[in-house]
Amino acid sequence: MASESGEVRNKQVVFGGYVSGFPKETDMEVRESTMELRLPEGSSGLLVKNLYLSCDPYMRTRMAKLDVPGYVDSFEPGSPITGYGVARVLESGHPNFKKGDLLWGFTGWEEYSLITTPETCFKIEHTDVPLSYYTGLLGMPGMTAFAGFFEVCSPKKGETVFISAASGAVGQLVGQFAKLFGCYVVGSAGSKEKVDLLKNKFGFDDAFNYKDELDLDAALKRCFPEGIDIYFENVGGKMLDAVLLNMKIHGRVAVCGMISQYNLEQPEGVHNLMNIIMKRVRMEGFLVFDYYHLYPKFLETVLPQIKEGKIVYVEDTAEGLENAPAALVGLFSGHNVGKQVVVVSHE
Repeated sequence: MASESGEVRNKQVVFGGYVSGFPKETDMEVRESTMELRLPEGSSGLLVKNLYLSCDPYMRTRMAKLDVPGYVDSFEPGSPITGYGVARVLESGHPNFKKGDLLWGFTGWEEYSLITTPETCFKIEHTDVPLSYYTGLLGMPGMTAFAGFFEVCSPKKGETVFISAASGAVGQLVGQFAKLFGCYVVGSAGSKEKVDLLKNKFGFDDAFNYKDELDLDAALKRCFPEGIDIYFENVGGKMLDAVLLNMKIHGRVAVCGMISQYNLEQPEGVHNLMNIIMKRVRMEGFLVFDYYHLYPKFLETVLPQIKEGKIVYVEDTAEGLENAPAALVGLFSGHNVGKQVVVVSHE
């Protein structure tokens, strides 16, 4: 660190190389480089100081060599990891941002970053909520929950909703949106602590620890004796198979993620797909990028709900870039309780 001009030391989390199986902290290296704290001549980019970084399950897919048009790129071995974060603008070459502005969007896992695509970033206008919320509740995970539930699932009041990985960054919000909308909501999670959170803090009607259930089909029948109208899918694998047996006619499945599959060399098959035909179930994958045009509408809806205490949010915070690799890897063994955030600087 140094004064915010001239050359500074820049701590970074650098990606080691493509990963198979579960990622390890040693797949990343924390190192220091130096950088000039000024924009290149003629740049339309932004020079920013990073404040908070977001750890998200989709980042595991970027640790493999990807060739999927329209999806995010793989991390580049030998370069800093990139992901969603909150930053302060130190210098701007873009008309939408000026020095001192706060933003959220794609940035580097480092103290200072040069953002070359500022048009993908959102200026933070509301600072009367914790800034870290823009890595979660008011950022990409919040928009994912909002778009996935309201746009993809097309909910109706009184419907039954099941959410897997329900205590995570997205799941905890889907559940609260569904409850506020007038649905019956059940979630699954991987520990007693998380199940208690779902029922006692987030207001779910019921919840269960999938690790304690010998028969997921039986668990779902216990919670949904008449079946499931909406399944918000974050897990895949055996959970998806069990859900397909319990969907109602004309049910909807929003496929947001499949965290149970990300670290497998050979993805598991799904066996109960015939139910999609017999029950006329609509199952749709989605990416949040396609819905960012709704961000103003999202803020208009959610900010008042936060201020009125109708929506609550739980974060799991790691302090310092040196703890970022452990925080990211911990997502895949369920270490985090709530949204995993890394604090780079309190300014």
